Amino acid sequence: MTTDGALARLIRSTADRTAAARTEVCDLCAAPVADEHAHLYDTGQDEVRCVCRPCSVLFAGTGAGDGRYRLVPRRRVRLPAVDTAALGVPVGMVFFVPRADGTVTAEGPSPAGAMRWEVDTAAWKELARTCPQLATVEPDVEALLVNTVHGLDHHWIAPIDDCYRMVAVVRREWRGLSGGGRIWPAVEQFFEELTERS
Repeated sequence: MTTDGALARLIRSTADRTAAARTEVCDLCAAPVADEHAHLYDTGQDEVRCVCRPCSVLFAGTGAGDGRYRLVPRRRVRLPAVDTAALGVPVGMVFFVPRADGTVTAEGPSPAGAMRWEVDTAAWKELARTCPQLATVEPDVEALLVNTVHGLDHHWIAPIDDCYRMVAVVRREWRGLSGGGRIWPAVEQFFEELTERS
């Protein structure tokens, strides 16, 4: 009886610790967050942080944190095809992020994470002139997300956390030199879910 009781307690304790380890918490105050939660962009660390509802309200446009944190918007806008060739990026799956300092970066997924390079600012401004919706992209927290791989034609204004989620999908599913058989169905599913969430 004593052994059975101790074993049951050990199993319960281990299960409780495992469940607690899986629970996502706010990166600012450590409170638990719901599955669907807000994100803040940390301008000092160039990272997206998970936040609970109170922290998202505190840091949303209040100037708290000396402007270090910016609330990531939830807007997702499907655009007609945007000719990004002038931006000089030779890959078909990429996102373009205008920065608060006026620069523009392009980031593309790879098996090792996001690759980043700078885009000619004049070329971005010209593209925004031909596609006025690009002028509404909020610096640092929104991006022009493009996927023209395998004949797809996705052009979105998307939150930066969605863009990093795409990078995570590629990194998680990539196998071998060419990506393997799981990568492209996973990417297609990501864009289908993006459409559903818009």
